[in-house]
Amino acid sequence: MKIETEYIKLDSFLKAANLVSSGGEAKILIADGMVRVNGECETRRGRKLYPGDKVELEGNKFTLE
Repeated sequence: MKIETEYIKLDSFLKAANLVSSGGEAKILIADGMVRVNGECETRRGRKLYPGDKVELEGNKFTLE
């Protein structure tokens, strides 16, 4: 997925990629340890993602450009 800014926050990325329908849903999935960033479990919804970062949720894998 391509981003137009320097970075995007993890919860915003999940919404932009249509992996969740709301910020509340993103918050729950992140807090429950369901999201991996660069192969590691990420529990901070405000985690800044930069081009080259890899995000994984329930078998869906994305690389930011």
